[in-house]
Amino acid sequence: MKTTTDLRYLQDFWDPEVARELDEAELLRYRSNLLGADLRITNFGGGNTSSKIVQPDPLDSRDQTVLWVKGSGGDLGSIARGGFATLYLEKLRGLEHRYRGKEYEDEMVSHYPLCVFGSNSVAASIDTPLHGFLPFPHVDHLHPDWGIALAASANGRDRMEEFNGRFGHRLGWIPWQRPGFELAMMLSRAVEDLTDCDGIVLGGHGLFTWGDTQRECYLNTITIIDHFGLFVTEYVDKADDALFGGSMHQTRAHNRELAVDLFPFLRGQVSRARRMIGSFSDSPDVLRFVNSRDAAALSHLGTSCPDHFVRTKIRPLFVPWNPEKDDATRLRQAVAESIQVYRREYAEYYHSQAKPDSPAMRDPNPTVVLVPGVGMFSFGKSKAEARVTGEFYTNAIHVMEGATALGSDTVSNRVPQAGDAASAEEFQVFRNYVALPLREAFNIEYWQLEEAKLRRMPPEKEFSRKVMVIVGGGSGIGRQTALLAAERGAHVVVGDRDTDAAAAVTDEVKQIAGKEVAVSAWLDIRRRDSIHAAVRQAVATFGGADILVNTAAVFFSSPDGRLSEEQWRLTMDVNVTGNQLLADEIQPVFSDQDLPAAIVLTSSANAVVPKAGSEAYDTSKAALNHLVRELAISLSPRVRVNAICPATVIKGSTMFPRKRVLASLAKYGIEHRADESTEELRDKLAAFYARRTLTHQAIDPTDCAEAILFLAGDRARCTTGHLLPVDGGLTEAFLR
Repeated sequence: MKTTTDLRYLQDFWDPEVARELDEAELLRYRSNLLGADLRITNFGGGNTSSKIVQPDPLDSRDQTVLWVKGSGGDLGSIARGGFATLYLEKLRGLEHRYRGKEYEDEMVSHYPLCVFGSNSVAASIDTPLHGFLPFPHVDHLHPDWGIALAASANGRDRMEEFNGRFGHRLGWIPWQRPGFELAMMLSRAVEDLTDCDGIVLGGHGLFTWGDTQRECYLNTITIIDHFGLFVTEYVDKADDALFGGSMHQTRAHNRELAVDLFPFLRGQVSRARRMIGSFSDSPDVLRFVNSRDAAALSHLGTSCPDHFVRTKIRPLFVPWNPEKDDATRLRQAVAESIQVYRREYAEYYHSQAKPDSPAMRDPNPTVVLVPGVGMFSFGKSKAEARVTGEFYTNAIHVMEGATALGSDTVSNRVPQAGDAASAEEFQVFRNYVALPLREAFNIEYWQLEEAKLRRMPPEKEFSRKVMVIVGGGSGIGRQTALLAAERGAHVVVGDRDTDAAAAVTDEVKQIAGKEVAVSAWLDIRRRDSIHAAVRQAVATFGGADILVNTAAVFFSSPDGRLSEEQWRLTMDVNVTGNQLLADEIQPVFSDQDLPAAIVLTSSANAVVPKAGSEAYDTSKAALNHLVRELAISLSPRVRVNAICPATVIKGSTMFPRKRVLASLAKYGIEHRADESTEELRDKLAAFYARRTLTHQAIDPTDCAEAILFLAGDRARCTTGHLLPVDGGLTEAFLR
């Protein structure tokens, strides 16, 4: 092996002190994590690694060679020891005698569970035989952008020979073949014919490398990829301003503001079949591509590497508008028109390639949208998936960049990706970039094995794909609503005047559902500008919003029961006007999306129970009750508006500081001690209030959160303009 630690772009992170303490399986995990940590080496969730390890058979204790290989759906950067499938190598290789040819290769997958070593339940991926039939102890199969650029070039094989001569490597080439048993046989024959090769380039696909030790395999892999980087980057640098045909447009001033303006409308357009969460990128690489002359033609060709278009679909949507001449209205028109074309072309693609046993057509909407002068929008079922989808298309941009640059001074009449799987006529070429044939793309996108993988995924949760803006989310009912919503799949914006409290709840949400599902925002509902900023933060982060919840309110009291004019005015501003401002600011987002949405506000049992000393609060909540009805009418039919009406909720409420609790205990003659904790005092007051209800149950924030989520969710899809009591059965508050 020709290896070196003199690297230009990559780094050798192998730590011999760490490696010395690891057994072979842990060394495989360690090697995999190092490779997967750098997206220039492989995509998130893409590629696979393996080792052939001698272990005692758990049945008879005889030594067996066991193939350890990344399990289906795993990610190299985060994979643990338990994420690898383990198979008897001898049994796996014995399947060659059961192989009936490439027309039947999918049936081989059903045999992999029969080769499992031990009680391992990790599903073996479709790439398992590619590793098993190679004769090397340790194997890496990766998708570095630089390597795929060469693999997706019309002159790729010639450039590979140039690369070999320059860097002293001995890479071999295999034409395009879908991953599976047939490709495993092709790989096995290739290394038999090229006995001194140190790697294999898979046409239109990726790279295989190997080594006799874990360390040698790792070093061989990063060395070849780094050399690819040197080789391809030199051609890219030579192309300079001529990349992608040169620049055609300039990035709009304040392009991110324009992106936020467009995002809800765009999200609504791509969510016609199922709701999506969005992500946005205006990285220099993305902007150079979307602003180029060749962007429309290249993007329409689609991607080359299977790992890319499984997430990005066969191609992105390129929006034809002129950022120098057209305004935002024209941009929306261009999006609406071009997405209609996209759906029609996708349906044509499906129906022209589908077989009688093909899975039904999936969502025909794009997951990547390219807008000249603005950037790239990407979509998925979650924020993480939307971001990763965008990263995959950025990988595709790098591939097209490298492939077109590699062809800058040569013309090839051959398509070295062509072979038994697809003829040269099936490949489309533009400026040396070779896209995967539509038939081959379809065979992967609608692979029965891919469909089976999708069916094995757990069902989505109640609020999956939805964005919930929770005002007053830093404490009490709002906090509990945020936590429960996250458990049930929602993406959450925690808005509160107390930024520290909002940040703390956001961290709690992330611990429940992941670091990308929540964001905090400073929000004062007395100030329209703060509401506007928080709503735009939700849009910028997730692409839009689906549910607005407000639990924020104020309650003033005084020893003599009288309030100042300022206290009265502030009560009305927060408890009534603030809710109207919230609805008014989020309504344009709901309108742009044109998707079913919900608003849930927090009223009170006090709205119908007059009492001395709380006139301002009670009156404000009565007004809020009617505001709910008015909003339900004005925002129909797409937006449902409801409210909960709790009785007194003491636990976790900022409206019940210790001073007020002590005053209430004294007012009602409830026995207590001054040295008791605030929570103990709150519990006593809550128990007193509970005895006044029919159920004798203290109202907990969770009770209110459950009611809010019911009204916010699809189970209440036919309920709007209503007030749901959460008061334990407070007879004085029976609605009339």
